[in-house]
Amino acid sequence: MEPILEEMIPQLDFRSMGFIADLEVVFQENSQSENALAMSKYMKNNFAFFGIKTTERRQIFKEVWKANKEEVAKNAREIAIALYAKDQREFHYCAIEILIKDLKGKYKQKDIDLIEKLLTLNSWWDSVDTISKNILGEYLLEFPESIVETSTRFSNSENMWLNRSAILFQLGYKEKTDFDLLKTICSQHKASSEFFIQKAIGWSLREYAKTNREAVKIFVADSDLQRLSRKEALKNL
Repeated sequence: MEPILEEMIPQLDFRSMGFIADLEVVFQENSQSENALAMSKYMKNNFAFFGIKTTERRQIFKEVWKANKEEVAKNAREIAIALYAKDQREFHYCAIEILIKDLKGKYKQKDIDLIEKLLTLNSWWDSVDTISKNILGEYLLEFPESIVETSTRFSNSENMWLNRSAILFQLGYKEKTDFDLLKTICSQHKASSEFFIQKAIGWSLREYAKTNREAVKIFVADSDLQRLSRKEALKNL
């Protein structure tokens, strides 16, 4: 296990967790080596895979969760951390889904530490985007007084994935979007040569354009965004 994760829950004996053991057994039984190679290649060989496609993985996960519902409910954060420390990417997806489903409406203020760790470990677009919208975004809706401080800190970080999360966390906020904040963060990173940042800027603006087309068109016209950001922002306009 990554030491940075282990430090967060030093008293927990992961080996006693039936849910994790059951999930690992079923994933092993349903592994597909050919799929695993293709999936790993698609993710630039950053992660190992069992080779279980999304629909099947979610069904397996759902069944194992149902059989261990009480354990997961009592230990959602700890189980998610344990899963996130494993090698195979399917475990990471399950960890994220547990937190999305089990913590909504029940976040604690200190959960921002856990969220930040998940954004900066095993980082790639698939995990970061889901965490940004569905975990960080939900957390900040529950603690709106933390929005400016957290998004500013993440935006100022040297970690590119935290920068991306600061741009994307308001996806789905619609009329609740703080567009002034979004413009500030996009402007801060508009000169970035990083593909994932340029794409995030365009995506966040395109999403807000569903709520306020004219505001986005004006901002894009006045902001000298990178070509990719501009193209993504105006794609549906």
